[in-house]
Amino acid sequence: MKLSDWLQQQWYETKPPLPLLPLSVLFRAIVAIRRLAYRQQWKPSNHLPVPVIVVGNLTVGGTGKTPMTIWLTEFLSRSGYKPGVVSRGYGGRKQIKPVAVNAHSDPAEVGDEPVLIAKRTGCPVYVFPRRAEAGRLLLAETDCDIIIADDGLQHYALARDVEIAVVDGERRFGNGECLPAGPLREPVERLAEVDFVVCRGAALANEFPLTLSFGEAINLTDPSQTKPLSEFIGIQPLYAIAGIGHPGRFFAQLKNAGLSCEERAFPDHHLFTSKDLNFGENATLLMTEKDAVKCRGFANQQFWTVPLQGDLPPAFGEALLQKLKVRHHG
Repeated sequence: MKLSDWLQQQWYETKPPLPLLPLSVLFRAIVAIRRLAYRQQWKPSNHLPVPVIVVGNLTVGGTGKTPMTIWLTEFLSRSGYKPGVVSRGYGGRKQIKPVAVNAHSDPAEVGDEPVLIAKRTGCPVYVFPRRAEAGRLLLAETDCDIIIADDGLQHYALARDVEIAVVDGERRFGNGECLPAGPLREPVERLAEVDFVVCRGAALANEFPLTLSFGEAINLTDPSQTKPLSEFIGIQPLYAIAGIGHPGRFFAQLKNAGLSCEERAFPDHHLFTSKDLNFGENATLLMTEKDAVKCRGFANQQFWTVPLQGDLPPAFGEALLQKLKVRHHG
């Protein structure tokens, strides 16, 4: 069993591993000291001249942050804003300065999620570990009037007007321990401080439900060619790949759509090569959008991506706009 698989099992299926608990206590203390340093302004937070919304989570791995960011950009655009996105660019090469991302950028350079966000939204996307610097360049080179920081909840060097935490409604917080004995980047109590808790799946009373549904499959070599998933029922051999935080969720959604696939899970942010997907010339392959941006260079006509469409209740959008009005405009 791979170390990552073993950790996932410990975090979500069994009690915390006792040998790792002292390290989790130390991690929790470091997190608290770091948070205090920013609160007391011993470490500075950089303020930008436009509203900043951070989207993040408490747990390691995927919870739906990227679909949430995409939904936000689309919603804010419809509401009269001109949004831009800043991201660390995880999975890409280390940058020495902020880099602008577009739909044709190389995920190996800037990360897969920023390329996906740029492709889906058409909004300006800039990546750099120091998100405030990315935001300043974004504002200097575009007409954006609001910034979304993707996966920015723990990046306290960037001041924010609104915090949105995305929760996995299926796995929640696992065993409830911080790293490395559990999946938490910060203690669960941190949720009491954010402005909105959005839950992918079964939401609690104080959470807004984020519903993610599949759209029609899109061919990687010819994006104008689309098919409903029902047309893949009975096709053999049919493979499904996923290099995301929780591959099992993607496979389960395909199964619920009536598809019978050979499943292949890869590490999150895996940089695919043609050898990874050599399942035979007659094989049909389904993949996530996040994986598709890394496979388009060697795709054939049998490669399809299955997009996710996010949806949130109208009450969330109304509350967000009101919060922005109060927080940034007074």
